Amino acid sequence: MPTFSNPALYELYQRDLGDIWEAARVAGVKPGTIRVWETRGKIERVPLDGDQPLYHLPTIEAAAKVKPGRPKAA
Repeated sequence: MPTFSNPALYELYQRDLGDIWEAARVAGVKPGTIRVWETRGKIERVPLDGDQPLYHLPTIEAAAKVKPGRPKAA
């Protein structure tokens, strides 16, 4: 299961979906970073039929706010 899961399909709005370029723009990263996040299980594609993978942009935005690194010791 991805770190940042998408909502259920029936809860998605078309306006909240975007291709890899739009996802990268929302996250403030390059498209390659979106691919890396997906490969590492941080995010997932929206499972819809079609030629182009789509991403849930609010989920991508939330994932972008979490910076990589080790948690601080208490």
